Amino acid sequence: MIKFLPMTANGISEKLASVRERIAHAAARAERDPSDVMLIAVTKTQPVETIREAIAAGLTTLGENRVQEWESKRADFSGDPVRCHLIGHLQSNKARKAAAIFDRVDSLDSVPLAQKLDAAAAEEGKRLAVLIEVHLSDEQSKSGVAEGDLDSLTNAVRGFTNLKLEGLMTVPPYFENLEQVRPYFRRLRELRERLRARTGLPLPVLSMGMSHDFEVAIEEGATEVRLGSALFGQRPKKA
Repeated sequence: MIKFLPMTANGISEKLASVRERIAHAAARAERDPSDVMLIAVTKTQPVETIREAIAAGLTTLGENRVQEWESKRADFSGDPVRCHLIGHLQSNKARKAAAIFDRVDSLDSVPLAQKLDAAAAEEGKRLAVLIEVHLSDEQSKSGVAEGDLDSLTNAVRGFTNLKLEGLMTVPPYFENLEQVRPYFRRLRELRERLRARTGLPLPVLSMGMSHDFEVAIEEGATEVRLGSALFGQRPKKA
């Protein structure tokens, strides 16, 4: 069974205040405006009650890893001003449901998946925002398009009427020494700049940085950071 660690609204508010202070300091070091960095609360495995407390604390953009988990939760927040992004790997057989229930898919990594999302978005009568996830490491467990295939995937996405490409996302390797992760964030920023120059697309979003490394990501240009444990504490543990 799963045992959820308790979290109070005050606890989340305190953690959120601390995170925002850290975001502000990181932005200042890069001579950036902290308001240019959006915080995505990673709510995977979190119960509805904890997510509701987070919303009360001021968090309104959520990130979920699995289609079925958000599908089971979303009705509880139908009256709340929240947006939810799919930040985990998306299997093509779940593209139709993802297009229906998420405000943005942040893990687009192939032309076939783009085709399915475009068709599903058309059925929903919506233009679905997407990010291309780029795989910049040698880790076989990580998803994302290879750097060498980024141009061809970008070209394909531009041709789909019902997809709106907003930027890039990456999940770098975990390093205790944060300077070791910096080159991955810098590389994603460079790839975004190259795509901007080649395509003329604004590509405003660089989604990179999680609880242990988000400050370095901000220093390297992140416009969105995806935080779970920094906001909610330890994830639920198996009892």
